[in-house]
Amino acid sequence: MNDTEQNALDPDVAQWLVRIMPDRDPQTVDEAREHARVTNAEALEQMDPKLFPAAESDTEIPADGEAPAIPVKVLRPAVPGTRDVDTAALPTVVYLHGGGWVVGDVDTHLGHARRLCAQVHAVVVSVGYRLAPEHRFPAAFDDAVRATEWVAQRLDEFGRSAELVVAGDSAGGQLAASVAIARRDAGQPLSAQLLLYPVTDVAGRYEDESVNAGYMSRHSGHKRFGLTLEGMVNFAKTYVSAEDSSDWRVSPKRASSLAGVAPAVIHTSTLDVLRTEGNFFADDLRAAGVDVIAREHPSLNHSYFGLGGVSSVADAAASEAADDLRTILDRAKR
Repeated sequence: MNDTEQNALDPDVAQWLVRIMPDRDPQTVDEAREHARVTNAEALEQMDPKLFPAAESDTEIPADGEAPAIPVKVLRPAVPGTRDVDTAALPTVVYLHGGGWVVGDVDTHLGHARRLCAQVHAVVVSVGYRLAPEHRFPAAFDDAVRATEWVAQRLDEFGRSAELVVAGDSAGGQLAASVAIARRDAGQPLSAQLLLYPVTDVAGRYEDESVNAGYMSRHSGHKRFGLTLEGMVNFAKTYVSAEDSSDWRVSPKRASSLAGVAPAVIHTSTLDVLRTEGNFFADDLRAAGVDVIAREHPSLNHSYFGLGGVSSVADAAASEAADDLRTILDRAKR
């Protein structure tokens, strides 16, 4: 990371990236997963205790035929001013973690789920969907759809209201956006979708220059902000074939229509290779008549949502996403 890049990035995040950067890039999937576990655990240790939920529990969605069991973590907020579980009618958020469809799980993204639980004041169901290369496309999408349907059938056990949200960051943002399309197509619309620096267009798997030419951020000079174009190439090639990469189940921007999908909150960061496709997806949703709140954070990088304990700038941006989700849920009720 050169001095110019460090000066462009929030200083606290820059120092964090320098500290956690491995001596060498992970050489195997197992090494990448271990690095994600370690770095996310460090970030979680610095999280504000006020964002801790009243209760957390691990369970699983049972296997169904050839579909395997799916681990989930359920987080419940406290009654304001107490540590008692709030049993009032609340939104339910299905959370789909990031990690390029290859790394991450409900524990690496516990901080993300905790923030939404506390600041949206919602019950959060975080989903441990199957990962590549062991399970390639469309396994993650299939699990995300099945988990959302499972939660939808049990809202009286979770938030106790009809408000159902799907949310995710990065590749999890892609899964959330594609689930929103699937729910629309099934006549089971969601209340909202929250997409944090999402993947939206995997066509060409990030190595097709004719596709990359349409996305300015894929050609930026910022190469060491935690996610690179080369990293996205590796993730995409590990998860999906070239033939399937334009399928809306992995490239929601390629859906034939976005009309009628759930209202959306989309937050991106300027110093992120995925910035442009997230911003363009917000434009596409608006053009399709979808209610959208979109923001771009100029001094932040990919994955900032989990760095609230590291950086006050990242903390404010993450809090704003939670506030925007509450706003769009309120607007949907009118």
